[in-house]
Amino acid sequence: MFPKLTELNSTKKAVSVFEEFKNFAFKGNMIDLAVGVVIGAAFGKIIDSLVKQIIMPSLSLLMPSEQGYLGWKLIFHGKEIPYGLFLGEVVNFLIVAMALFFFIVKFLGGIIQFKKSDANIPQKPSKDQELLTEIRDLLKTQKQS
Repeated sequence: MFPKLTELNSTKKAVSVFEEFKNFAFKGNMIDLAVGVVIGAAFGKIIDSLVKQIIMPSLSLLMPSEQGYLGWKLIFHGKEIPYGLFLGEVVNFLIVAMALFFFIVKFLGGIIQFKKSDANIPQKPSKDQELLTEIRDLLKTQKQS
């Protein structure tokens, strides 16, 4: 059930783990993931700036306060509850979620749907495939007789 102690080769295992890691880390998918994370972080900063510098100050025009939305606070038993900051984060989340929805569902979904419709179109077999089909059919008839 268990390998004998003499059969274990730690050097071989270390090399295979290193090879597995190297294959994982330097595959195209891993690099694409890293690029996606960096672009996502940059996109998040842009959305955060949009919310904090444009959207929330514009909303504070409707609800005047000394510090804009940062000054929106409830006072309950002498304790301040800064709901303006929370609303800013909610708006930030909603914009990011909406952007992801449009990108993933509408943009990528349309591309995937387009590829699926292309896949349903039957492809004409190549000359090699036609010859192989003929050979297969001839072999079947010879085997049956």
